[in-house]
Amino acid sequence: MRRWSRRRRREVVRLAALLALAAATAFFGRGHWPYGMRSGSSDPFPAEVSGWGRPIDGDSLWVGRNEVRLKGIDAPEGRQTCQRNGAAWRCGDAARDALQSMIGRDDVTCSVSERDKYGRLLAACRAGDRNLNAGMVAAGMAVAYGSYWREEADAKASHRGIWKSEFQMPRQWREENSDAQPR
Repeated sequence: MRRWSRRRRREVVRLAALLALAAATAFFGRGHWPYGMRSGSSDPFPAEVSGWGRPIDGDSLWVGRNEVRLKGIDAPEGRQTCQRNGAAWRCGDAARDALQSMIGRDDVTCSVSERDKYGRLLAACRAGDRNLNAGMVAAGMAVAYGSYWREEADAKASHRGIWKSEFQMPRQWREENSDAQPR
């Protein structure tokens, strides 16, 4: 058996390390998986995204391969519970389900305005002729967070959704349940 020289072995090891680095970069690179590494808040963003919408929770969803946060609203978190008639009610799951119902079988189109600090696209979204942001607040399944105050006042006065229960504001719930911060 012929032995390789030290120089030849070093070249082979160097080449193997370079190939391993290239493979790791390709596998773990940005955008490889929709659930993978996030884009940064300063990265460019498209003016509009559209496609099949799949809710993550009551105020965020996947639109195609893009994670979108509904701008101007805040919905109960997935694990958040509220009290309704003295019993625990999974209001976070109910908010996600309400968003799914609003989307129905229509494609979702979102007008993107920026990225949030987690790299998600912040947008106003529609499914068919339905404004999802305003619709979630009007249904009482999200609170106004910078916009949609009229819809919130109407939902609150009519005791719709979470306004028919005792609940903790989603932002406050996240602060008290720090392990519930967005991924």
